[in-house]
Amino acid sequence: MVTAAVAVTLLAGCGAGSAAPETSGSSSAGGASGDTLVVYTNSNGEGRGEWLTKKAAEAGFKIEIVGAGGADATNKLIAEKNNPIADVAFGLNNMYFAQVKAADAIEAYKPAWADEVDASLADSDDEKAYWPLVKQAIMLGYNSDRITSEQAPKDWTDLWSKDEFRTRYERVTGLGTATAQLVFAGILSRYRDDSGDLGISDEGWKQVEQYFQNGSPAVAKTDLFARIASGEVDMGQMPSSIVAEREKSFKVSVETVLPSVGVPLAVEQVALVKGTDKKEQAQKFIDWFGSADVQGEWAQQFNSMPVNKGAAAKAKPEVVEFFDGLKQQDIDWNFVQQNMGAWVEKIELEYMT
Repeated sequence: MVTAAVAVTLLAGCGAGSAAPETSGSSSAGGASGDTLVVYTNSNGEGRGEWLTKKAAEAGFKIEIVGAGGADATNKLIAEKNNPIADVAFGLNNMYFAQVKAADAIEAYKPAWADEVDASLADSDDEKAYWPLVKQAIMLGYNSDRITSEQAPKDWTDLWSKDEFRTRYERVTGLGTATAQLVFAGILSRYRDDSGDLGISDEGWKQVEQYFQNGSPAVAKTDLFARIASGEVDMGQMPSSIVAEREKSFKVSVETVLPSVGVPLAVEQVALVKGTDKKEQAQKFIDWFGSADVQGEWAQQFNSMPVNKGAAAKAKPEVVEFFDGLKQQDIDWNFVQQNMGAWVEKIELEYMT
């Protein structure tokens, strides 16, 4: 993935190291209470959690990052709704936050920077409970040192339908991450059939079956890029924002596949957890974190594509260019959100071995 995001080539880099800017949620206003804000996120990898903790401290906030996969973080927020542990949650996409909102585990809050982002990317309700931070593309990436663009797959389905790829891609062994779920959302959405099993045609479920019957199972605690570097596999799912840093760390070159139908685009959001006893402090943190200055630094540091207009101007030119030329897959996210839980259950019980 060229930036961040989910399961295919869905999502790091180097950038400015200046102190966090003074905003309504920074400095003494941020740290006055002395309380620690608990922040749930699925976007703490590649040093994000450490960077954010340090920058928040410079702005007067004491935070504790609790990282988990997108589905796992969602389930935690819902399970704890009557006795919340978290104060703020960020990184989850619309699909996940819609579930959290439906469970009444987050509450509406309009950040100070709300007018600086496209409101259509936020919660669809007038009283919005979550607001957008960055865009992530969920992509299929391949080792361009071993495979030319002419030889590379043109779509996910090539992986299991063409002999040269059947043993060369990493397949997932769990569906607890946002990336993995978004990959399957992108595949299954192509085979929507309201009379089919869970809204999907027999042909669609055959594609899922073929995905798991082929490929090389992911190895626990072994990064996909490490496997690519060793020659064990040549391709796999990734969010766009991780590519640049992983290429550097593992000394490999990766290009991403752009299917004709487009790629799933995840918009990472932020929300106030309902029932927090540090509500004012949590609101100030959201105001600070989503500001143009902080999101601009985040974009520079982690190769992300912010939705805040002021921050977007500070994003790396190559990231902006990539997203400008990116075709987004047309996915009915309401349909996906309504069915994802059942899809995951079916896949885990019937196809994942």
